Amino acid sequence: MFAVLFPGQGAQFRGMGADVFGRYPGITRYACDLLGYDLVALCRDNPDDVLSRTECTQPALYTVNALHGFERERREDRRADYYLGHSLGEYNALLAAGVFDFETGLRLVKKRGELMAAATGGGMTAVMDTPPARLLGVLAEDGVEGVDLAAFNTDVQVVIAGSDPVLRAAHASLKERGIRFAPLRVGAAFHSRHMEPVRAEFERFLAGFTFAEPGTDVISNVSGLPHERSSIPSMLSRQLVEPVRWADSIRHLLSQDAGLECEEVGGQSLLRMVRSLMKSDTRNHFSESMV
Repeated sequence: MFAVLFPGQGAQFRGMGADVFGRYPGITRYACDLLGYDLVALCRDNPDDVLSRTECTQPALYTVNALHGFERERREDRRADYYLGHSLGEYNALLAAGVFDFETGLRLVKKRGELMAAATGGGMTAVMDTPPARLLGVLAEDGVEGVDLAAFNTDVQVVIAGSDPVLRAAHASLKERGIRFAPLRVGAAFHSRHMEPVRAEFERFLAGFTFAEPGTDVISNVSGLPHERSSIPSMLSRQLVEPVRWADSIRHLLSQDAGLECEEVGGQSLLRMVRSLMKSDTRNHFSESMV
């Protein structure tokens, strides 16, 4: 079994897209026109670290991911049995599977980024080497309330989200306990209860679009199982307030075929997560490639 993975917010970097923008001038020009700014210059120069701003990060990364995906098709690389994307990357997975076209996907992530950027306040923190149940138990013992689990990345890394005061209290608890953690460079508490107003508005926006049956299975961040056409809009809106179940997604694939092979488009962060999930099962053979 062969899966192609698309990274999400956090994978952006200055200079991204330089290897593909020139190969797809028409699509690149269209993206610039739709967004209303010079996407190529933004990615090349990243003035004032604008790529870290959610409303810019999401359409920029979606476009670069998409062009790398088109490069796979142009080269007639190995066809995927499954597509997966982490958070924003799920839109690229759906694009690759033919659920919508490039324009539709760009309009969706542009709106998504704008809504999420407007939800200021709060943040997210990656917590290492602590299973979710133990993590919640520790925080409860220390009187820290209001933390949401925002992503289950691996057995040894989860992401929490919350308001600024809640996260400060959580950080103090984790530091006292000697638990490693790393605050993430995001502007709000994504994939948590704090995104509920965003979810409701985005759900209304999604109602204006039509989604096709996936030509290749795409694993949903919300369920960790393949998308069904009828529930794609609701799953995309729920994704804003529910945790990214990356570990469950990979385990679903492993349950179908222990000899899973993966390729990540444009990076290796997701491959590292896959390696971590497979490390405990030495029977599984894993190979990788990179675009």
